[in-house]
Amino acid sequence: MVKLNKIYTRTGDDGTTGLAAGPRRSKADLRVESYGTVDEANSCIGLARVHLAGQPVDAMLERMQNDFFDLGADLATPVADAELGYEPLRVTQAQVDRVEQEIDTLNAAIPPLKSFVLPGGSAAAAALHLARTVARRAERHMVALASLDGEAVSPEALRYINRASDFLFVAARAVNDDGAKDVLWVPGQNR
Repeated sequence: MVKLNKIYTRTGDDGTTGLAAGPRRSKADLRVESYGTVDEANSCIGLARVHLAGQPVDAMLERMQNDFFDLGADLATPVADAELGYEPLRVTQAQVDRVEQEIDTLNAAIPPLKSFVLPGGSAAAAALHLARTVARRAERHMVALASLDGEAVSPEALRYINRASDFLFVAARAVNDDGAKDVLWVPGQNR
């Protein structure tokens, strides 16, 4: 159980932070950057949800926000399970599967695109597009982290963040009246 009584500890004043287990890391460390960017995407989702109370997509976004905390915990616990003495929280394939099902559910009512979509249309859609781009940045950080010697990111975590950004794109179109309010890119329009 999480218990946060004191918000500041002063332990990070030297530019380091503590992971869930193991030595302290620089706040510029790629692992810290990865879970920090997931947190940033989560905040963007929260901004979108302000505009979506009561809509079906809101419940999906709430689940994703909880999953993003799971993903952050997964990324903040880089050591092997045996080294911890307990099983850490990890993103699962079931979470990936659920997001895929939610993408399919939302996308079923949306006409196919004939052009790229410009971020916007409605306040909620704009916030979801922002969340999508931040999730893509988190994915790039996670891929870079996974490529480093001595670092690991689970395949499920990588699949989840990839599907999450896909979901956020489809959700943005869904809240834009199933694509009717999408703003489409017109190539070379301002030449």
